Amino acid sequence: MANENKRDYYEVLGVNKDASEAEIKRAYRKLAAQYHPDVNHEPDAEAKFKEINEANEVLSDPDKRARYDQFGFAGVDPNFNAGAAGGNPFGGFGDFGDLGDLFGSFFGGGRSSRRSSNAPTRGEDISQRVEVTFEEAAFGTEKEISASRIENCDRCSGSGAEPGSSVETCMRCNGRGTVRTQQSFMGMTMQSDSVCPDCRGTGKVIKTPCTRCKGKGKVRRSFKTKVKIPAGIDDGQTLRVRGEGCTGSNGGPNGDLMVTVSVGKHPIFTRQGQSVYCEMPISFTQAALGAELEVPTLDGKVRYSISEGTQTGTTFRLKGKGIYYIGSKNRGDQFVTVVVETPTHLGKEQRELLKKLEESSEGSHPKRKKFFEKFR
Repeated sequence: MANENKRDYYEVLGVNKDASEAEIKRAYRKLAAQYHPDVNHEPDAEAKFKEINEANEVLSDPDKRARYDQFGFAGVDPNFNAGAAGGNPFGGFGDFGDLGDLFGSFFGGGRSSRRSSNAPTRGEDISQRVEVTFEEAAFGTEKEISASRIENCDRCSGSGAEPGSSVETCMRCNGRGTVRTQQSFMGMTMQSDSVCPDCRGTGKVIKTPCTRCKGKGKVRRSFKTKVKIPAGIDDGQTLRVRGEGCTGSNGGPNGDLMVTVSVGKHPIFTRQGQSVYCEMPISFTQAALGAELEVPTLDGKVRYSISEGTQTGTTFRLKGKGIYYIGSKNRGDQFVTVVVETPTHLGKEQRELLKKLEESSEGSHPKRKKFFEKFR
């Protein structure tokens, strides 16, 4: 879809530009349930569903949303070339930030290319896998996750200094973490910043390092947390648990825990999207005379009547017996394919009965009759 033909993402979800994360999530779930192709069979439902998903992917991600708010579709389109005609006129040099770094490193102006060591830094994300059964994935569950992450040292509270000692401001860089040097080149005086060798960019000097963390202020620690697995989760999907990752630095936010779900196999059912499939063996007599079957579903057994003369490979649908759509009360369907099981290990009496049946069933096999007529 070309950018010029796209609708504004806020318009797609029907929310204001200052909508909260919860409002965006609520709007997405409502529209996704309304236009999902398995539920809505209108000709344009699939296109609308894709449009809704694309809008949610951007607006539910704080970084992508910020870029979209500032630059529009160009800020979130990986195929957009900022250096093309009509884009950045300094495309050959990258963005203006690169120019600021270039001139700042030589002449002391513009933006510093090195981030301040004392600036708040977000903690790193951590990843973990969790195994759930087919039924747990279908109906949702709660699992306890064991993992490890980097946290502030509990002995020095993250300062890196042994309790009772103090952290001093680096005298060489005055706490900046960088030192500036000057060089002459072709009659010009050029300035450049480099990491302070005394404090290694921290702006602080620890005279007596903490004996537990060796002055780092951080330690790796194991922890456990409970994670809600939503109904409808599929194999390989990843959940984000905000704030359960590594501890941030200098007041920065914690990272997130990324939980990838592995769904176990089921002895009877298989899954494709929100649909559940199974094959059910029936007897020759049930197929020929019709029968009321007890069909297994994720909710338990249900009764379903098959008609007289049902052929092997016939598939019937049980509406609403499939998998939940995540965040919705709607469910997919279950599809049951019957397979006529040919009897084996027949006794003498059974053989005689089947022979009599074959002799008396002339005209009851239209497919076989039609098959041989093709060779006449």
